[in-house]
Amino acid sequence: MFADSWQKSSYCGEGESCVHVAAAPDRTVRLTESSDPRGSILLTDPDTWSALLRAIKENHV
Repeated sequence: MFADSWQKSSYCGEGESCVHVAAAPDRTVRLTESSDPRGSILLTDPDTWSALLRAIKENHV
């Protein structure tokens, strides 16, 4: 898959509960967790991903 392009969340501390994000060539944004990066992968589009990040930043969720 896109193993080289996975980026870990900057809010991730120590341990296995981290979100990893990757941009795919087909313009999808892929999300997975560090404890099982080859397990479930959520797919979304860049606009939805940006809206989620904006909402999190605005609401400090």
